[in-house]
Amino acid sequence: MSDRGLGAEESPPRLYLARPLLLAGALGLLLLLFAGGYGYHRDELYFLAAGRHLAWSYPDQGPLTPLIAHLMHTLAPGSLTVLRAPAALMSALTVLTSSLICFELGGNRRAQVIAAACTACASVVVVVGHLLSTTTFDLLAWATVSWLIVRALRTGDSWLWVAGGAVSGVALLNKPLIAFLLLALGAGLLLVGPRQVLRSVWPWGGLLLALALWSPWLVWQSEHGWPQLEVSSSIASGGSASSQPRWALVPFQFLLVSPVLAPVWIAGLIAPWRNPRLAPYRLFAAAWLALVVVFLVSGGKPYYLAGLFPVLLGAGAIDVDRWLARRPVLRGRLLFAALALSGLVSAVIGLPVLSERQLGPVLALNGDAGETVGWPALVRSVASVARSAGPRTVVFTSNYGEAGAIERFGPPLGIDVAYSGHNGFAEWGPPPDRRTPVVVVGLEPNELLRHFGGCRLAARISNPAGVANQERGEPIDLCRETRTPWSQMWPSLRHLG
Repeated sequence: MSDRGLGAEESPPRLYLARPLLLAGALGLLLLLFAGGYGYHRDELYFLAAGRHLAWSYPDQGPLTPLIAHLMHTLAPGSLTVLRAPAALMSALTVLTSSLICFELGGNRRAQVIAAACTACASVVVVVGHLLSTTTFDLLAWATVSWLIVRALRTGDSWLWVAGGAVSGVALLNKPLIAFLLLALGAGLLLVGPRQVLRSVWPWGGLLLALALWSPWLVWQSEHGWPQLEVSSSIASGGSASSQPRWALVPFQFLLVSPVLAPVWIAGLIAPWRNPRLAPYRLFAAAWLALVVVFLVSGGKPYYLAGLFPVLLGAGAIDVDRWLARRPVLRGRLLFAALALSGLVSAVIGLPVLSERQLGPVLALNGDAGETVGWPALVRSVASVARSAGPRTVVFTSNYGEAGAIERFGPPLGIDVAYSGHNGFAEWGPPPDRRTPVVVVGLEPNELLRHFGGCRLAARISNPAGVANQERGEPIDLCRETRTPWSQMWPSLRHLG
C-alpha cells in the first residue's frame, strides 16, 4: 500500500474542532444533567451485580461494562449520575468522532459541524447516552474503528490498522457485535476494494491483536459451553425485551437517527457510489448492506446497525453542505428546523423530561424508559413478604433485573442476597441446601408448581406511576419449601436470554 494513501493527491480541508467540540460537550452536559432521572435500568442493576463477580466473561456479555459499573459504584455508591457519567462521555465522543470521519472524507468546516450536529440529535445516541449499557460503548467503538480505517485509507499510515485492532479487541471484551463489523468490512474490501489493503500485513496484524485481546473471553466461553450462542439464539427468536420483528429492522433505521434527518445518512450511503473521490470508502456502504442481510437472516435487533451511522452521517454531511451552498438561507433554515425538531424528539424519547405518569406514549418508541421505573417498590413488596416468612427466607427471581434490584435496594430492608437462574446469576450459584421458605418472584405457574411446594400468591408487583413495564403485575409467591434440594434442581432453573 502506498505511503501516500488513497486519495492523498488531494489536499483535504482543515480539521475544525471548535463547534464539534461544543456540540459534543453540550450533549455530554445535557446527559449528565438528566442522568439521575427515574431510576436504574434492569441492565444497570445486572451490571452492578456482575461487577461484584468480576470475570473474563459472562453468559451474555464481556467484562467491560460490569467493570465500569463496579468502578463507578465504588467511586460514588448509589449515585445514578456517576454510574451513567461514562455513558454521557462516550456519547459525546461519538459526536466528535462523526465530525472527524467527515473531515477524513474531505468535508469542510460546515460539513464537519453538520455531521456532529446530526449525530448529537440522533435518537439512538441520546437514548444509549442516558443509560450505562453495552450498546453505549459499542456505538463509540464502531465509530472509532470506522474513523481509524477511513484515516488509514486516506493517509496510508499503517499503524492505524493496529490501532483499529486494539479498539476492536477492547470492544470484543464488551460484546461480540463488532466482530460482524470487521467481517462485513473485510467482505467490503474484497468485493468493492480497495483490495490492495488485503495485501498489506498491517490490517492482518490489527486483526491478530484484536483476537489476542479477545482471547480471555473466548477461553471462558469455551470452558462454559458457549452460552453466548444460546443467548443470541434467544434474542433471534424474540426472547429479549428489546427484540423487534425481523421485518422491522430496516424501517427502524429511519427512527434511530430521526425521520427528518434520514436523508443525511441515506446520502452518505449513496455518496461513495456517485462520487469518484469517495470510491475508496465504498467498503462502508457495502458493509451496511451486508449487515442488513445478515441481521435480517439472524434476527438481529435494529440498533445493531447504529454503529455505522457516524460514518454514514459523516459522508452525507458533505452532500448536505453542497445542497446548502446553492440556497444557503432557506435551506439553512430547513436544516436548523430539522435538527431542532430531531433534538427535541430525541430528548423526550431518551431523557427523563416527562413525569413517570406521562411515559405511556414514550414506551412505544423507547421501551427501556419503562424499565427504569418501579424497582424500589418491587423490592419493598418482596421484603414485606420475606419478613412475614421469617429471617432465613430465600428470595428467588425469574430474571436478573429483579435479582439485581433486590441486591441493590434490599440490604436496608433485611435482604442481602437474591438468587436467580437467569444469565450471570445462574453462574453465581444456588442457595444453600436447607429447608427454608422461599419468596419466588415472577415465575410462571407451571414452573412454580414443578419446583416449589406449599405456595400461595402473596402480592403482585406494581409501581406508583402505573407504568406498563415488564414487571408490573408479576406475582410474588410465598412457598413453604423446595421439592428437591437447590443443588439438584439448579440446572433446570438456569435459563439464558
